[in-house]
Amino acid sequence: MISIPDAAAGHVYLVGAGPGDPALLTLRAAHLLKTADVILPDDLVSDEILSLASPTANIISVGKRCGQPRITQAGIHELLLEHASAGSSVIRLKSGDPLIFGRAGEEIAFLREHRIPFEIVSGITTAFAVAASLEATLTDRTRASKLILATAHHAAGKVALTPSWSGAFPEEATLVIYMPGRDFEALAADLIASGIAPGTPATAVSRASTSEEQVHVATLETLRSSDVGPAPVILLVGPDVDKDAVRAIAERRANLAAMAD
Repeated sequence: MISIPDAAAGHVYLVGAGPGDPALLTLRAAHLLKTADVILPDDLVSDEILSLASPTANIISVGKRCGQPRITQAGIHELLLEHASAGSSVIRLKSGDPLIFGRAGEEIAFLREHRIPFEIVSGITTAFAVAASLEATLTDRTRASKLILATAHHAAGKVALTPSWSGAFPEEATLVIYMPGRDFEALAADLIASGIAPGTPATAVSRASTSEEQVHVATLETLRSSDVGPAPVILLVGPDVDKDAVRAIAERRANLAAMAD
């Protein structure tokens, strides 16, 4: 029997909720959800995951809708301070892994400044869940010796359509773009201009690991915004994803879901 400690009074936990499927939560994350007093989730955290929380937990959504925050980052900091100082155990629940494009650095600095004890609980980041779902390796030793995780979303005052690097795009690399925006034609044009071949495979996955997952397989030169499903979306550039394999995977999942019902 594995012994997992309950959420401790006055502590804050920066917890990764994974890409959306509750089955991909770590044991530590699932147990903390059951025992924490206060939960501050992002909007991308699924209802299925939140349903695992204690029925007495105070759940306060602090995410964004269409990119517009319902609460500022400073406001989130104040909630962490308020509830932890009152002796509550607090989960700051983030989609994916809290240390991958989750603004955890700002929250860690705030918690240290105010001497609030905290713990970081890793989650499965969306890139890895998507690769597993598509049965496509991100680091094929014959073609991809580098893995680049990037985002097209930047802090206020730092405007950029795509990730940037010095010189041409690195050879033998797989690129994964989180929060790519909705103008995929412009994004693809910028990536091609950076040195990536137009015929490079580009796979957009919408609402990864959920029952609403959509997969669009293309190349950079054929990638079209109208073909990509609703947000959130993650874009994989490099791994060769077979359309027939994607179709077979989707059919297999549908059959398994029907059997479960």
